[in-house]
Amino acid sequence: MMQIALPEHLPLTPGLAPPGRRPRLLIVDDQPVNIQALHRVFAADCQVLMATDGQRALQLCRERQPDLVLLDVQMPGMDGHQLCAELKSDPLLRSIAVIFVTSQDHPDDETRALDAGAADFITKPFNPTVVRARVRTQLTLKAQADLLRELAFVDGLTGVHNRRHFDERFQAESRRAQRTRAQLAVVLADVDHFKHYNDALGHMAGDDCLRRVAAALKACLRRPTDLLARYGGEEFVCLLPDTDLAGAIGVAQLMEDTVRALSLAHPTTGGSLTISLGVAAGSQGQGLVEMADKALYLAKAAGRGRVSWVDG
Repeated sequence: MMQIALPEHLPLTPGLAPPGRRPRLLIVDDQPVNIQALHRVFAADCQVLMATDGQRALQLCRERQPDLVLLDVQMPGMDGHQLCAELKSDPLLRSIAVIFVTSQDHPDDETRALDAGAADFITKPFNPTVVRARVRTQLTLKAQADLLRELAFVDGLTGVHNRRHFDERFQAESRRAQRTRAQLAVVLADVDHFKHYNDALGHMAGDDCLRRVAAALKACLRRPTDLLARYGGEEFVCLLPDTDLAGAIGVAQLMEDTVRALSLAHPTTGGSLTISLGVAAGSQGQGLVEMADKALYLAKAAGRGRVSWVDG
C-alpha cells in the first residue's frame, strides 16, 4: 500500500483539451489504493477514468479516447506492456500518451517501457508534485500534436475534416469492424444542382453555401466517433462506426431535413437548396463507399432531395 502526501494545488497547464472539456486521464492499476491516490492528485483538473485490468482499460480507451494513460506494469491478464503495445498498434489509439507508473526500477524496465511506446516512466512510491509536472508536460505535447494533426486533416473552406482524414479513419474503422464483427455505415451527400447555384450567384456565395451545408451536416452527428468530411467539391461523406443500416438512414434523413430547413433559395430551381444522400452499411468495410455512391446515384435518379440506400 502506498502512503503519499497530497501536494499543494498546482494547476495543470490550461488549454490542453478542446473547449469545454478538461484533459481526460485514465489510471490503470490492479491495486485500488494506488488508483485512489492518483485520483486525488488529478481529480480537480482532469476527467479521471479508472480501470483495474488491461482489458477494461483497452475498452475505455476505445470508448472514451483519453488524452493520457497512467499505467501500472504488473497486472493479472493483460499486463502494462501488452496494453501499451495494443494502444500503439491501433491507428485510432496510438496518439494516446502513456506514462508507466510502476514499482519496477531497473534501467532495463524503463528501457523496455520506452521501447514499447511509453512517453515517460515513473517509479513508485512517487512524488505527487513530480507526477503532476510530468503529466503536465505530456498533456502539453499531446495537445500540440493533436492541433498539428487536426490542422493537417481539416478542410480549409468548410472547417470539417478533409478527404485524407476520412480515408485514414475509414481504413482503421473497417479493420476494426471486420475484427469485431461490428456494423459500419457510410453516408455520401451531394449538394443538388450546385454548379447552377455557383454560376448564378458567384463563387463567394457558393463557398458560403458549402460552409452552411457543412455546419448543418455536422450538427446532425451526436457521437464523438462519428466523422464528417468534405469528400470533394460539393460532396460530403459521413462515417458512422457501430451503426446499422436503419440507424444510418435515420442520420441521413435528419441531414436532408436539416439542410432543407436552411431555406437557401436556389436561383435556378425555384425552390430551396437540397441535398441527395446515399447510405450503405455492413460489417465489411471494403466496398461500402462504392455502395454508398451507388445509392447516391439512385437518389439523384429518383428526383434528388432524398435518401436512398443499399444494404451491404
